Amino acid sequence: MNNSQQRGTTERSQARKAELIATGRKLFADTSYDALSMDDIARHAGVAKGLIYYYFKSKRGYYLAIVEDSVAELVARAGGDADLPDAERVRRTIDGYLHYAEHHRAAYRTIVTGGVGCDAEVLAVRDAVREELVATIAEGAYGHRALPPVARLALVGWLSSVEGITLEWIGGLGGIEAVGQPDRAELGALLVRQLRATLTVIEEFVPECPAPPATEGPFGQRDDLAPVTGSP
Repeated sequence: MNNSQQRGTTERSQARKAELIATGRKLFADTSYDALSMDDIARHAGVAKGLIYYYFKSKRGYYLAIVEDSVAELVARAGGDADLPDAERVRRTIDGYLHYAEHHRAAYRTIVTGGVGCDAEVLAVRDAVREELVATIAEGAYGHRALPPVARLALVGWLSSVEGITLEWIGGLGGIEAVGQPDRAELGALLVRQLRATLTVIEEFVPECPAPPATEGPFGQRDDLAPVTGSP
Protein backbone atom coordinates (compact mmCIF):
# COMPACT_ATOMS: atom_id res chain seq x y z
CA MET A 1 0.00 0.00 0.00
CA ASN A 2 1.50 3.34 -1.03
CA ASN A 3 1.41 6.55 1.04
CA SER A 4 -1.63 7.90 -0.76
CA GLN A 5 -3.60 4.71 -0.11
CA GLN A 6 -2.51 4.68 3.54
CA ARG A 7 -3.59 8.28 3.93
CA GLY A 8 -6.96 7.54 2.36
CA THR A 9 -7.48 4.54 4.64
CA THR A 10 -6.55 6.59 7.72
CA GLU A 11 -8.92 9.39 6.74
CA ARG A 12 -11.79 6.93 6.22
CA SER A 13 -11.00 5.30 9.55
CA GLN A 14 -11.01 8.64 11.35
CA ALA A 15 -14.25 9.62 9.67
CA ARG A 16 -15.93 6.36 10.67
CA LYS A 17 -14.70 6.74 14.24
CA ALA A 18 -16.04 10.30 14.36
CA GLU A 19 -19.40 9.08 13.06
CA LEU A 20 -19.58 6.46 15.81
CA ILE A 21 -18.77 9.06 18.46
CA ALA A 22 -21.45 11.40 17.07
CA THR A 23 -23.97 8.54 17.20
CA GLY A 24 -22.95 7.76 20.76
CA ARG A 25 -23.39 11.35 21.87
CA LYS A 26 -26.96 11.29 20.62
CA LEU A 27 -27.70 7.92 22.21
CA PHE A 28 -26.26 8.76 25.62
CA ALA A 29 -28.06 12.11 25.55
CA ASP A 30 -31.38 10.29 25.85
CA THR A 31 -30.49 6.97 27.48
CA SER A 32 -28.44 6.05 30.55
CA TYR A 33 -25.15 4.21 30.23
CA ASP A 34 -26.47 1.02 31.82
CA ALA A 35 -29.59 0.97 29.66
CA LEU A 36 -27.62 0.80 26.40
CA SER A 37 -26.01 -2.46 25.34
CA MET A 38 -23.37 -2.76 22.66
CA ASP A 39 -25.99 -4.48 20.51
CA ASP A 40 -28.24 -1.43 20.90
CA ILE A 41 -25.41 0.91 19.99
CA ALA A 42 -24.42 -1.15 16.94
CA ARG A 43 -28.02 -1.28 15.74
CA HIS A 44 -28.48 2.49 16.01
CA ALA A 45 -25.12 3.09 14.33
CA GLY A 46 -25.93 0.65 11.54
CA VAL A 47 -22.64 -1.22 11.95
CA ALA A 48 -21.44 -4.59 13.20
CA LYS A 49 -20.73 -4.67 16.93
CA GLY A 50 -17.20 -5.80 16.20
CA LEU A 51 -16.43 -2.47 14.52
CA ILE A 52 -17.14 -0.61 17.77
CA TYR A 53 -14.86 -3.00 19.65
CA TYR A 54 -12.22 -2.50 16.98
CA TYR A 55 -12.13 1.27 17.49
CA PHE A 56 -12.88 1.55 21.21
CA LYS A 57 -12.04 -1.89 22.73
CA SER A 58 -15.08 -1.85 25.06
CA LYS A 59 -18.32 -0.08 25.90
CA ARG A 60 -16.49 1.88 28.58
CA GLY A 61 -13.79 2.87 26.10
CA TYR A 62 -16.50 4.03 23.72
CA TYR A 63 -18.16 6.05 26.47
CA LEU A 64 -14.87 7.67 27.48
CA ALA A 65 -14.20 8.64 23.86
CA ILE A 66 -17.62 10.31 23.76
CA VAL A 67 -16.92 12.21 26.99
CA GLU A 68 -13.50 13.33 25.74
CA ASP A 69 -15.06 14.50 22.47
CA SER A 70 -17.68 16.48 24.41
CA VAL A 71 -15.02 18.03 26.62
CA ALA A 72 -12.91 19.01 23.61
CA GLU A 73 -15.90 20.81 22.11
CA LEU A 74 -16.67 22.57 25.38
CA VAL A 75 -13.09 23.77 25.78
CA ALA A 76 -12.87 24.86 22.14
CA ARG A 77 -16.12 26.83 22.36
CA ALA A 78 -15.28 28.40 25.71
CA GLY A 79 -11.63 29.13 25.00
CA GLY A 80 -11.82 30.38 21.42
CA ASP A 81 -11.14 33.87 20.04
CA ALA A 82 -7.68 34.08 21.58
CA ASP A 83 -6.90 37.22 19.57
CA LEU A 84 -9.60 39.28 21.28
CA PRO A 85 -8.82 41.78 24.06
CA ASP A 86 -8.51 40.02 27.40
CA ALA A 87 -11.80 41.22 28.94
CA GLU A 88 -13.77 40.41 25.79
CA ARG A 89 -12.23 36.96 25.78
CA VAL A 90 -13.46 36.38 29.35
CA ARG A 91 -16.94 37.42 28.31
CA ARG A 92 -16.93 35.07 25.34
CA THR A 93 -15.50 32.25 27.42
CA ILE A 94 -18.46 32.42 29.81
CA ASP A 95 -21.00 32.79 27.02
CA GLY A 96 -19.45 29.91 25.07
CA TYR A 97 -19.54 27.75 28.18
CA LEU A 98 -23.24 28.47 28.73
CA HIS A 99 -24.00 27.97 25.04
CA TYR A 100 -22.46 24.51 25.18
CA ALA A 101 -24.40 23.56 28.34
CA GLU A 102 -27.64 24.87 26.85
CA HIS A 103 -27.32 22.87 23.62
CA HIS A 104 -25.59 19.72 24.94
CA ARG A 105 -27.32 19.19 28.27
CA ALA A 106 -26.72 15.48 28.71
CA ALA A 107 -23.04 15.80 27.80
CA TYR A 108 -22.66 18.75 30.16
CA ARG A 109 -24.21 16.79 33.03
CA THR A 110 -21.79 13.97 32.37
CA ILE A 111 -18.78 16.29 32.33
CA VAL A 112 -19.54 18.13 35.58
CA THR A 113 -20.84 15.16 37.58
CA GLY A 114 -18.17 12.66 36.60
CA GLY A 115 -20.29 10.40 34.43
CA VAL A 116 -21.30 6.81 35.04
CA GLY A 117 -20.63 5.64 38.56
CA CYS A 118 -18.15 8.49 39.17
CA ASP A 119 -15.73 6.75 36.83
CA ALA A 120 -12.16 7.72 37.75
CA GLU A 121 -11.16 8.33 34.13
CA VAL A 122 -14.22 10.50 33.50
CA LEU A 123 -13.39 12.44 36.68
CA ALA A 124 -9.87 12.93 35.36
CA VAL A 125 -11.28 14.32 32.11
CA ARG A 126 -13.55 16.63 34.12
CA ASP A 127 -10.61 17.86 36.22
CA ALA A 128 -8.61 18.53 33.07
CA VAL A 129 -11.36 20.69 31.59
CA ARG A 130 -11.66 22.59 34.87
CA GLU A 131 -7.95 23.33 34.82
CA GLU A 132 -8.14 24.54 31.23
CA LEU A 133 -11.11 26.81 31.95
CA VAL A 134 -9.47 28.29 35.05
CA ALA A 135 -6.33 28.94 33.01
CA THR A 136 -8.39 30.56 30.25
CA ILE A 137 -10.11 32.87 32.74
CA ALA A 138 -6.76 33.72 34.34
CA GLU A 139 -5.28 34.58 30.97
CA GLY A 140 -8.25 36.82 30.17
CA ALA A 141 -8.14 38.54 33.56
CA TYR A 142 -4.39 38.83 34.10
CA GLY A 143 -2.76 38.12 30.75
CA HIS A 144 -1.09 34.90 31.98
CA ARG A 145 -2.24 31.39 32.87
CA ALA A 146 -0.06 30.70 35.91
CA LEU A 147 -1.66 31.61 39.23
CA PRO A 148 -0.55 31.88 42.86
CA PRO A 149 -2.27 29.23 45.01
CA VAL A 150 -4.77 31.59 46.67
CA ALA A 151 -5.83 33.07 43.33
CA ARG A 152 -6.22 29.62 41.83
CA LEU A 153 -8.33 28.40 44.75
CA ALA A 154 -10.61 31.43 44.43
CA LEU A 155 -11.13 30.86 40.70
CA VAL A 156 -11.71 27.13 41.22
CA GLY A 157 -14.35 28.07 43.79
CA TRP A 158 -15.98 30.44 41.32
CA LEU A 159 -15.95 27.77 38.61
CA SER A 160 -17.50 25.23 40.99
CA SER A 161 -20.29 27.74 41.58
CA VAL A 162 -20.65 28.21 37.82
CA GLU A 163 -21.03 24.44 37.39
CA GLY A 164 -23.73 24.23 40.04
CA ILE A 165 -25.61 27.24 38.73
CA THR A 166 -25.40 26.04 35.13
CA LEU A 167 -26.51 22.54 36.08
CA GLU A 168 -29.56 23.99 37.83
CA TRP A 169 -30.23 26.29 34.86
CA ILE A 170 -30.43 23.38 32.39
CA GLY A 171 -32.76 21.39 34.64
CA GLY A 172 -30.49 19.73 37.18
CA LEU A 173 -29.65 16.04 37.12
CA GLY A 174 -33.27 15.17 36.40
CA GLY A 175 -33.45 17.42 33.35
CA ILE A 176 -36.51 19.29 34.62
CA GLU A 177 -36.06 22.96 33.87
CA ALA A 178 -37.76 25.38 36.28
CA VAL A 179 -40.19 27.94 34.93
CA GLY A 180 -38.92 31.48 34.60
CA GLN A 181 -35.22 30.72 34.23
CA PRO A 182 -33.07 33.60 32.89
CA ASP A 183 -31.91 33.48 29.31
CA ARG A 184 -28.26 32.87 28.47
CA ALA A 185 -27.35 36.55 28.28
CA GLU A 186 -28.84 37.33 31.69
CA LEU A 187 -27.23 34.33 33.35
CA GLY A 188 -23.93 35.17 31.68
CA ALA A 189 -24.13 38.70 33.07
CA LEU A 190 -24.71 37.28 36.54
CA LEU A 191 -21.69 34.97 36.27
CA VAL A 192 -19.49 37.75 34.94
CA ARG A 193 -20.44 40.01 37.85
CA GLN A 194 -19.72 37.18 40.29
CA LEU A 195 -16.36 36.72 38.60
CA ARG A 196 -15.71 40.43 39.00
CA ALA A 197 -16.36 40.12 42.73
CA THR A 198 -14.03 37.11 42.92
CA LEU A 199 -11.26 38.97 41.11
CA THR A 200 -11.67 41.89 43.53
CA VAL A 201 -11.29 39.56 46.51
CA ILE A 202 -8.25 37.91 44.89
CA GLU A 203 -6.61 41.34 44.60
CA GLU A 204 -7.10 41.89 48.35
CA PHE A 205 -5.23 38.67 49.14
CA VAL A 206 -2.81 38.65 46.20
CA PRO A 207 -1.88 42.23 45.21
CA GLU A 208 0.22 40.96 42.30
CA CYS A 209 -3.07 39.82 40.70
CA PRO A 210 -4.96 43.11 40.36
CA ALA A 211 -8.57 42.98 39.20
CA PRO A 212 -9.12 44.43 35.71
CA PRO A 213 -10.65 47.92 35.76
CA ALA A 214 -14.42 47.86 36.24
CA THR A 215 -14.89 49.89 33.09
CA GLU A 216 -13.12 47.31 30.94
CA GLY A 217 -15.35 45.18 28.74
CA PRO A 218 -17.65 42.74 30.47
CA PHE A 219 -16.85 43.89 34.00
CA GLY A 220 -19.10 46.90 33.69
CA GLN A 221 -22.86 47.01 33.30
CA ARG A 222 -25.23 44.04 33.07
CA ASP A 223 -26.37 45.04 29.60
CA ASP A 224 -22.82 44.62 28.33
CA LEU A 225 -23.30 40.86 28.11
CA ALA A 226 -25.34 40.15 25.00
CA PRO A 227 -25.21 36.77 23.23
CA VAL A 228 -21.97 36.64 21.28
CA THR A 229 -21.82 33.14 19.85
CA GLY A 230 -23.96 33.90 16.83
CA SER A 231 -26.52 31.31 17.94
CA PRO A 232 -29.81 32.03 19.72
